[in-house]
Amino acid sequence: MIIQRIQLFNWKNFHDVDVNLTERCFIIGANAAGKSNFIDALRFLRDIAKQSGGLQEAVDLRGGITKIRCLAARNKTNISIEVYLGEPGDKSPVWIYKLSFAHTGGGIRKNQVKILEERVYSREKGQWILDRPIQGSEDEETLKFTYLEQVTANKNFRDIQYFFQNIEYLNIIPQFVRESYSAISSSHKEDYYGRNFLEKLATYNETKRNAYFRKINEFLKLAVPQLEELKFVKDKMGVPHLEARYVHWRAMGSKQQEAQFSDGTLRLIGFLFALLDFNGVILLEEPEINLHAGIITQLPEFISRIQRIKKLSRQVIITTHSYDMLANSSIGTDEVLVLHNTPEGTTIKRISDIQEIKAAVDAGFTIAEAAIPFTAPKTVKEMSQLKLDI
Repeated sequence: MIIQRIQLFNWKNFHDVDVNLTERCFIIGANAAGKSNFIDALRFLRDIAKQSGGLQEAVDLRGGITKIRCLAARNKTNISIEVYLGEPGDKSPVWIYKLSFAHTGGGIRKNQVKILEERVYSREKGQWILDRPIQGSEDEETLKFTYLEQVTANKNFRDIQYFFQNIEYLNIIPQFVRESYSAISSSHKEDYYGRNFLEKLATYNETKRNAYFRKINEFLKLAVPQLEELKFVKDKMGVPHLEARYVHWRAMGSKQQEAQFSDGTLRLIGFLFALLDFNGVILLEEPEINLHAGIITQLPEFISRIQRIKKLSRQVIITTHSYDMLANSSIGTDEVLVLHNTPEGTTIKRISDIQEIKAAVDAGFTIAEAAIPFTAPKTVKEMSQLKLDI
């Protein structure tokens, strides 16, 4: 399944938005428009559903209810997330999950929240199979916990829990990969930034790992000059490493390990593994950082190719500022979400629903040419005219 549609109410930048998503989805907008906050709504659901998580923990991770609630909230201060899950191309969702919550009050419980509404719709049953609070059987304590996080309570919609648990967020930080051997590494924690990337590779069976490396080597040979082969090795102490052989004037070439790799190469390797390994929703935060423009331009095509090759459905949601990525001609107007700041919170629209941009694309302009100027701050040209008295 994929996320077909998402509705957010009072979630961070977003006062009230409702937007459809596609299998490959690009999110663009000005700085501070809320690109990261948008995908954090999906991470929030994942944090609730994961085994060591839950609603209270997910709220605490974000600094409490006041850090989550939209500043543009008016009389209704509750926060609500509603997602529609289904197969790509289906007109009706297989599942709908809605969660609405608010703070419990002040005092020592000021950061705790209570559930105002938790609902689940099943297409198979043709009805809402959960509608909380359940009158007569709920109190303040039970309303601190979602059914989503309780295996004894979600048996009729456990597919939703599994779906959210398989949401993968990735923003590889090269320094963390290079320090993966250090004592700071902690494999028991969720790894968003690549610190445990090499440890994870070590847990794969050799057949699976070699298959991934063969595919990644095909891409890297084209993307990284003189790189002949990337492989997985362990040193004398059993510490895992990435090792690359580069071709040059010496007959046998030279070998380098991850400590010598460029930032761009490490980020690229991490993203390639994520695309190959995960079968759920993948959230990529600005994958263009440290990469050459020529590689960035090809990333949308590579993502689409992986989606076609894999038997299981996957959804890739990407935040980006990259002109080069959006210049790829394969990107459709329904695949790009444009975030726009307003005094009443950030709005979200697909390019296919923004006549001004869609008309330019229909006239032959690329998404980049039509949309990037639209997302730039109105006063950006004044930056070069500032008088700086130093």
